[in-house]
Amino acid sequence: MKELLTYVAQNLVDHPEQVSVTEVQSDGGTVLELRVAPEDTGKVIGRQGRIAKEIRTLIRSVAQRSGKRVSVEIVD
Repeated sequence: MKELLTYVAQNLVDHPEQVSVTEVQSDGGTVLELRVAPEDTGKVIGRQGRIAKEIRTLIRSVAQRSGKRVSVEIVD
């Protein structure tokens, strides 16, 4: 999941070298924290959060196929 999120985020932003994904285990499953350059935050979130919602949907559906619970947080 981490590699997929990194790949998707790097192809959306202007500064792909500043994309980082941190995997945090919680009691409800795994949380992937996505960090990008400050000027690229809007590109990852999108208008009215549409891109962020689609990224979360993609990661959640791939995780469900493996029987896992994964959520995505975009961190400033």
